[in-house]
Amino acid sequence: MRNGLVHIYTGEGKGKTTTAIGMAVRAKSRGLNTFFAQFFKEKNVGGETILLNTLDINTVIFDQIKSPFFHPNNDKEILQSEIKKAFSYLANIFKENKFDLMILDEFICLISTGLLSEKDALEFLKARPKKLEIVLTGRGATPKLMKYADYITYMQKIKHPKDAGIKARKGIEI
Repeated sequence: MRNGLVHIYTGEGKGKTTTAIGMAVRAKSRGLNTFFAQFFKEKNVGGETILLNTLDINTVIFDQIKSPFFHPNNDKEILQSEIKKAFSYLANIFKENKFDLMILDEFICLISTGLLSEKDALEFLKARPKKLEIVLTGRGATPKLMKYADYITYMQKIKHPKDAGIKARKGIEI
């Protein structure tokens, strides 16, 4: 039995979630049981999870956990309570031990925004089933998290249309 590895997609550049979705599709096409979860995203806004569900990829959006960047007036204690609920849900999935790949989109942002400690994040990751491959996305990966990972890809922004005042376009940036 092989051990699952930890992947990180981080940085200021575009493509972290897109890369993770591509990995989910690849894994599913090779017969791997795949789970995809999103933090800091809203239900019924993006179509990615709808499409993943049609491919029989299990998905969940923890939509009660709002990004402090976009929702600065949210109560931090309420957000941390919602994170605990999400981690309890994910811990139950760990216990089921039926997935080969788990993608946690914007997981790193839980740490970089101060809603989750690096220590708690690492304890959570270490509790996963040994064979579970895990992908983490989001800006601001911490040194200890990167040391723990097996793969790290840093997305660097060189140029972006928003710098020229072009708004995000449906299906391309959002």
